Amino acid sequence: MKRAALLVLAVALVFPPATSAGGPITVFAAASLTRVFPRIDKTPRYSFAGSDQLALQLQQGAPADVYAAASPKYAELLYHNGLVQKPAVFATNKLVVIVPRSNPAHVSSVYDLRRSGLRVVIGDKTVPIGSYTRQILDALGITADVMKNVVSQETDVKGIVAKVALGEADAGFVYVTDSKAVASKVRVVPLPAWAQPPIRYEVAIVKASANQRAARAFVRKVLSKHGRLLLQQAGFGLVKPSKP
Repeated sequence: MKRAALLVLAVALVFPPATSAGGPITVFAAASLTRVFPRIDKTPRYSFAGSDQLALQLQQGAPADVYAAASPKYAELLYHNGLVQKPAVFATNKLVVIVPRSNPAHVSSVYDLRRSGLRVVIGDKTVPIGSYTRQILDALGITADVMKNVVSQETDVKGIVAKVALGEADAGFVYVTDSKAVASKVRVVPLPAWAQPPIRYEVAIVKASANQRAARAFVRKVLSKHGRLLLQQAGFGLVKPSKP
């Protein structure tokens, strides 16, 4: 009996369950959802970071019940790899440029970011905010001139916001929803609507979750009328809800 008990314990230590059934679910979510998801549901354990980082963690076996990304790229990849159930689009977003409230570099247009000597912060090319930034720069035809002024490439949007809000950079590309959170510390420079890339957020249930019922309940809250209202209040665009 003792030998059997020790074997069971060893197996449990080597192969821990994805989550504890019945406990709070774990939600991996894009950094840009940091403020709104806890308003939709305050009970889960949240891990906010770059969508690519979280996807990699899931691929490596990290325990989570729900995955929400700022780009379909990663959710769809996990789906095709059999790690999550079919993702559902639940929100959209737009890009803006933010500058410190005092705006020492006198930036009034995205085209000003071509001026020599400016300090610009963008997202790393592997994360959605970085990918979207490069898309809009390409659409505007100013990629080379702006990239020469890039002093930092952050792994998530929170890093960009922090550097600009603290005056460590003259400008940064972020989601409009993130600019609202620091409205007292930054100014917003709009970007041309015609150049905006399509930004869609997707949410999916992790197949290995031991809390499938609770995970489905969370996704329903995100897609619900109340969830959509909170997303809209946070500055997200809405889409026709789809079933995951």
